[in-house]
Amino acid sequence: MTFTVQWPNGCRQQCYSPSLVVRDHLTVGTRYEIADFVQRSRLALTEASDRVRAKYGFACTSAAATLREIETTAAAFDRGTVHVLDLGGAR
Repeated sequence: MTFTVQWPNGCRQQCYSPSLVVRDHLTVGTRYEIADFVQRSRLALTEASDRVRAKYGFACTSAAATLREIETTAAAFDRGTVHVLDLGGAR
């Protein structure tokens, strides 16, 4: 699934997760403080990757790459919120 967020500077980022578990950690329309968003994303993407590992015997490198992208983007901001715009079509 993909999910789309908007950073404090207005830039949108489309993210990938191999599992719908992201929907258990993020809510469409909600604004999260950056640190909270990163933590929720870390939990969701780690859980998603663990599900891939349990099913296929290896972790999901795409989930790890998405998490790195989120962490890198978040590091550019001192404060602000991340707005969750879409969770793979969930509105």
